[in-house]
Amino acid sequence: MNEAVGGRGGLTRPPRLVPGDTVSVVAPCSPVDPDLLDGAIEILRDWGLEVKEGAHLRDRHPLFPFLAGMDADRAADLQQAWLDPDTAAVLCARGGNGAHRTVDLLDFDVLRRRPAKALVGFSDVTALHEAFAVELGVSTLHGPVLASGYFVGDDTAVKGLRSALFEPESQTVLAPESASTLVGGTVRGVTIGGNLSLLNDGVATPHSRGSAAGGLLLLEDVNEDISRIDRMLTQLLRSGWMHGVAGVLLGSWTDCTPGPELIRELMLERLEPLGIPVVWEFGFGHLPAQVTVPLGAAATLDADACTLTLDAPALL
Repeated sequence: MNEAVGGRGGLTRPPRLVPGDTVSVVAPCSPVDPDLLDGAIEILRDWGLEVKEGAHLRDRHPLFPFLAGMDADRAADLQQAWLDPDTAAVLCARGGNGAHRTVDLLDFDVLRRRPAKALVGFSDVTALHEAFAVELGVSTLHGPVLASGYFVGDDTAVKGLRSALFEPESQTVLAPESASTLVGGTVRGVTIGGNLSLLNDGVATPHSRGSAAGGLLLLEDVNEDISRIDRMLTQLLRSGWMHGVAGVLLGSWTDCTPGPELIRELMLERLEPLGIPVVWEFGFGHLPAQVTVPLGAAATLDADACTLTLDAPALL
């Protein structure tokens, strides 16, 4: 087993949820579908949670319809949720676009004064996962955004996120049935990453990590052509950002053209020369029944067995 740089660490773990807790739902990225949002809030209440809606949760930007309201309002909702002493977790309603605009308006000096709490989301929320890891040293959860078909109506995703939040000890070994070995081997590291586009866009920008060294890197994307995927992955390699990465877990490539078979070959061609373990189709990303994966968690990746084993439950 190769001990990766930083593999013994891990970020501060937030507390788990218990029935009766309050969670805040915010839209730091794109606008929400109100019907899906209402359905998601009903699910959270069925879990025994109290739900606070961000003041601008249902907003839409007056000029740019791909944004959920004004940048300052989206950032204010997220910041207020994190600072609220009654909020036990912050759940993102949508991915899409806008997270990099939001993150630049957060006051991390103020956010650091509050204890860690769970932050949940994926896709565009990758920018927030990176920022909360870099600036706050907090472990987060790469899991479903609420106002989407990746949560509402997806019983497997709902149960998986609930288990991760309420019973994290049941989620210390992740072994999706879909996973297969791309490059074998076993390595320790700390889980990082998420959406390839967001990681690529974040290189050399504020609130993003300087490199993936010591990381067990999650990568997934949606609606991209293989040429763009190649360009983004090559940028991460050429820039040195991936120097020292411990291992790679590849998620979904939904609606990426021309299809998963050639994307798999691209990943093998680009990543095999690194000499690190790589797993294909690890069950996270833009797909049904997505797996919730902790980020900032010390873990062991066994690419031959296709398992990710956390050193400890993701939440305390």
